[in-house]
Amino acid sequence: MHLFPQLRNPFSETTTDRSGPVVLKSIVELSRYEAASGNFQVVVDISSGGILPSFLEGSDTLFIGIGNDNAFVDFSKLKGSAVQVSADRLSATLTLPHAQLESATLDVKQSYVFAQQQGLFTRINSFLGGNPNSQQAVYELAQKKIEQAAAQSTIKSDAERNTRAMLISLLQSLGFKNVTVTFA
Repeated sequence: MHLFPQLRNPFSETTTDRSGPVVLKSIVELSRYEAASGNFQVVVDISSGGILPSFLEGSDTLFIGIGNDNAFVDFSKLKGSAVQVSADRLSATLTLPHAQLESATLDVKQSYVFAQQQGLFTRINSFLGGNPNSQQAVYELAQKKIEQAAAQSTIKSDAERNTRAMLISLLQSLGFKNVTVTFA
C-alpha cells in the first residue's frame, strides 16, 4: 500500500456539491415575543388503493413525524391606549392581544417512514414514474396534525403567562410598583 500512495480504490464513490450560492429572498422585522414552544410526535397511518386487492394496487405508509410549534404575542398591533401609565409613574397597565401559534415546523432529520407496503402495480408505477414528491402528502399531514395538537394544548396560555411574567419583571425593574398585564 505504501509503494503506491496515489492509487485510489477504483470502486469508491465521490460526491461533488455543484449547488449555487444561497439567495436571501426576504427579511422580516419581528415585533413579537416568542413565549412558549411545544415539541410533538405524531404517527401518521395512510392507506391508498383502488378496486384491486392491496397486494396489486395501493400503498400503506406508517410515518413518524416529529416537530414543534411556537406561541407568540404580537406587539406590532399595540396602539397608544394599550399602555397606560399613572400620573405618579408608579403604576402601569398593558393590554395585549392574545397569544397566537406559528405554523408547525416538521423536523425532517428526525421524522421518518417507519413502514411502507406497496402493491405490485404501485411499485412498478413508482419505479417507472419516479415521483420524487410521493412522500410529500405524509409530511403535510403530519405538520397539520401537529398544528391541531398545538391548538388544543396549553401552549397559548403558557405563552400569555410567560409574557405577563416577563413584562411585570421588566417594568418593576424600571421602578413601577404596580403592573397589570391583560390580554384582550
